[in-house]
Amino acid sequence: MNPFQSIYEAIGEDQIRKLVGNFYQEVAKNPALRKLYAEDLKPAERRLFLFLLQVFGGPQTYSVERGHPRLRMRHLDWEIDPVMRDHWLNAMLTALDKLKPEQNAKELMTQYFIQVANPMINHE
Repeated sequence: MNPFQSIYEAIGEDQIRKLVGNFYQEVAKNPALRKLYAEDLKPAERRLFLFLLQVFGGPQTYSVERGHPRLRMRHLDWEIDPVMRDHWLNAMLTALDKLKPEQNAKELMTQYFIQVANPMINHE
């Protein structure tokens, strides 16, 4: 089993929803990140929520609705350099800090976000 899939059981759906809400609060405060999103953040927030539910071991609704995640391909429309990756990662880790999950879940989630953020770089 993928170790990240245990997160859903450890923290539950409501905490993942809160994490995503916290993340988009950070996006709204960060001009560099905010410009990457449509005016209405709700559709992006829903997609991230469904994606994280699936990755962390919850319902597979994301794949049912959108197919395989193909993260790198889905992000090719945006120039993501190391600075932009850091903006995203800092926003996500700040959101995670606000959530205050138990230590093991926090470490797994942090590891996952770092693992996913690095390959998104498509521009130097």
